[in-house]
Amino acid sequence: MRYSAPKYTYDVLPAPPSGATQARPWIEDSSRWHWLEGIFRELCALYSYEEIRTPVFEATDLFHRAVGESTDIVSKETYDFTTRGGDDLTLRPEGTAGALRAYVQHRLHIERPVTKLYYIGPNFRYERGQAGRYRQHYQAGIEALGAGGPDIDAEVIAIAMAFYTRLGITRLTLKLNSLGTAESRARYVEALRAYAEPLLPEMSEDNRRRYQTNALRMLDTKHPRDLELLADAPALTDYLDPESRAHLDTLQHYLSGLGIAYEMDPRLVRGFDYYTRTTFEIQSPDVGAQSALGGGGRYDGLVEQLGGPPTPGIGFGLGIERALIALETAGVPVPEPPGIVAFLCPLGDAARAACVNLLSHLRSANLAADMDYTGRKMKAMLEQADKLRARYALIVGDSEIERGVVQARDMRTTQQTEIPVAHIAESLRGLGGLSEAGR
Repeated sequence: MRYSAPKYTYDVLPAPPSGATQARPWIEDSSRWHWLEGIFRELCALYSYEEIRTPVFEATDLFHRAVGESTDIVSKETYDFTTRGGDDLTLRPEGTAGALRAYVQHRLHIERPVTKLYYIGPNFRYERGQAGRYRQHYQAGIEALGAGGPDIDAEVIAIAMAFYTRLGITRLTLKLNSLGTAESRARYVEALRAYAEPLLPEMSEDNRRRYQTNALRMLDTKHPRDLELLADAPALTDYLDPESRAHLDTLQHYLSGLGIAYEMDPRLVRGFDYYTRTTFEIQSPDVGAQSALGGGGRYDGLVEQLGGPPTPGIGFGLGIERALIALETAGVPVPEPPGIVAFLCPLGDAARAACVNLLSHLRSANLAADMDYTGRKMKAMLEQADKLRARYALIVGDSEIERGVVQARDMRTTQQTEIPVAHIAESLRGLGGLSEAGR
């Protein structure tokens, strides 16, 4: 082939036809995406979150300022470019910064003292690809702005856990930590640097760099030797200020009351510099080496940093590809893609002309329908109807045109019923067996 998808990306395609001998990976099957996104949207509506859509590129400085200059995302992974007009722009590497830029720009805090937003869309990071890690990947995320208590933290975490539960992913571990305030975190970083300094010669190049630029990021390392060396490092929770400690204690109480199991992880700092207090991550062994399904945390100073009023906030980003990988690995049953109600099988030119009008009538009645456009024989048309998961094949020939009827073949039972064209929509509904999508 002359062209193919860029490295570490993939195409999402229509679901394979019914009866296909080779299944398609779930992340490449659009029907799985529709189903998963539908569950997320329904859940957000249940919790009163409304959709926001922002550009896939923003001013480069927005992401550098929000995510952090010293993070691996900004220093190694962003897609930065300069436009012909001289503007420095970046493809978004995560969803929070753009959503908060829109929140500030459009003064949403005036319309809604507590603003609840959700989004679904692609992010872009230049990184080495592997299962669950792609240069264009999709996230479903939420942002709750204007409320600073542990009760909204519990709600945000509950939404994330409910999403995976509704999908059918059962092997889940919720990791929880608190980063405290900027002041308490500074005291902790001082202790962490003192602990790590004599160990630097044995650490990875990345962690030696992080020691100089942002020592807290050392805890985000994935290098096995770094993890060994940091195993006895001071715990961040031991340096929390009284307010952050009380916030964390109350959040734990709320989660326990909601029946949400969690594990405290004093090394959990996530990959962004904007987090304060609550951070969390949801993991599953069904994802493989990339065990994190998603996560998030509180960012109480970020809106102000971007030019808005002092505003507490918390959110999460959940990887859609990773959820689909976990579902497929665990063998979770998911609904079959919906089929059409009717597939029209014209026998001859006169029948084809009649089917053009009949097809339009069915669609006007909100019945999903298609027809044969290639003049195939009856057997091939019925096979196509089966591939499209049609509930009925409507056979139309000269005799049917003359009498104003069609032969409705039930594709499940093979039984045929003659129904009048004048009442075809009502008749098909009367025969039953139609999915909600086809009604």
